[in-house]
Amino acid sequence: MIQSAAMKQRLVFDQLSCRLQVDGLPDVSIGQSGTALGIITGWQLQWVGRPLLEGRREHLQALMQVVLPYARHLISGVRRDFSVAGEPVDIGPHPEGGHRLLLRSSQPDTPPLEMRLDDAELADLVRVLDLLRLDPRLQLPLKVPDPEPLGPRELMERIPLHRRLTAPLGGAAVLAVSAALVLLLPPPARPPLPSPAVPASQESVPGSPR
Repeated sequence: MIQSAAMKQRLVFDQLSCRLQVDGLPDVSIGQSGTALGIITGWQLQWVGRPLLEGRREHLQALMQVVLPYARHLISGVRRDFSVAGEPVDIGPHPEGGHRLLLRSSQPDTPPLEMRLDDAELADLVRVLDLLRLDPRLQLPLKVPDPEPLGPRELMERIPLHRRLTAPLGGAAVLAVSAALVLLLPPPARPPLPSPAVPASQESVPGSPR
């Protein structure tokens, strides 16, 4: 017990609106020691004026799996919900503005916790998660989805509607103007019809009776 207490590690990351604290131990089974954290025993996310969030490693990983790609899509101008099937965390745009973070407890009698975050709070949350993920003292793999390119639909949705309609409407307007100009032009002049030929038998002969 004395050895375990001496080996216990704590990583703390502070931002203006939140603090992330991760507790753990080095994984001695693979030779870790010193300040390395290879086993997460628990974590806490403290918010200013909000409930304390805490859980195990899988809950922290679930938070990263939806918050980080959600933030990347926001930077690209795409706002949509992010969730992982079977995981306890969802995030997406809030109907009244800002961002909706939904956390479901593993306790059967505990209702889900919904939090509404503004842009600054979301930025602080992303920052502390990135600081943890990139900290060299954290020496265990956390499954975080790799950045994915936006799909064709998402690329189209990031273009404002008025810009998307400008090209088609502009083309339709040009076509309509061209058609109107064609209708206003006078018809081309028709060449005169040639005179009908007179048969030789009907031609007048000088001095002959008519």
